[in-house]
Amino acid sequence: MGGGRELGEAVRRAVLGDAHVDRSEAARTDFDRDFGDFITEYAWGGVWSRSGLPRRTRRLLTVAVLCSLGCEDELVMHVEAALDDGVAPEEIKEVLLHTAVYAGLPRANRAFRLAGRVLAERG
Repeated sequence: MGGGRELGEAVRRAVLGDAHVDRSEAARTDFDRDFGDFITEYAWGGVWSRSGLPRRTRRLLTVAVLCSLGCEDELVMHVEAALDDGVAPEEIKEVLLHTAVYAGLPRANRAFRLAGRVLAERG
């Protein structure tokens, strides 16, 4: 399923933006470099690059899953990227409301606070 490091890098930059990817790459160490390469090749090059779902749908699914799992740093990152790509705050809200029913209120409560901070920072 791996789509390759180059494809993964291109998709990662398209989804998260050059500034985020550049910061992330600059922070890599010898210890975690292989893990970063693995994520780039298999998550971005292997899954995010597939044609079976539109990127917008993948964005919304990712927000829902990260909310469900309580992955706060990644949730903030993907909410920011979704907003940058034109996903409306109302859509983020609806995804979090829907996720609350299936993943639990405490997770969604925290996700609303985190997403709300992102929105407040953006005005």
